[in-house]
Amino acid sequence: MPRLMVTQRVLRQIHRGLAPILLLPLLITLCSGALYQVALLGQQASDYYWILQVHRGHFGIINLETIFPFLNSFGLLVMTGSGISMWIQMQRRGE
Repeated sequence: MPRLMVTQRVLRQIHRGLAPILLLPLLITLCSGALYQVALLGQQASDYYWILQVHRGHFGIINLETIFPFLNSFGLLVMTGSGISMWIQMQRRGE
């Protein structure tokens, strides 16, 4: 099997495996960040400080504030890198 096909298969497996795992944390980050920004614009940020806590990774008794941003950013970086690599490989194959 050519090396390009093996690499493409591995990239697809990584991308497909991480996508469902990263969906919830990224949606939490996206929604909580947007909601907190709306609260800031409405001059009510102090009433919605809990949204900022969720945005940072503090989920009640589960406190992931120290690693949540790093896991989110690393996961997003891997997804972006694998997605771009698959896209480039598809473009090369189509030429």
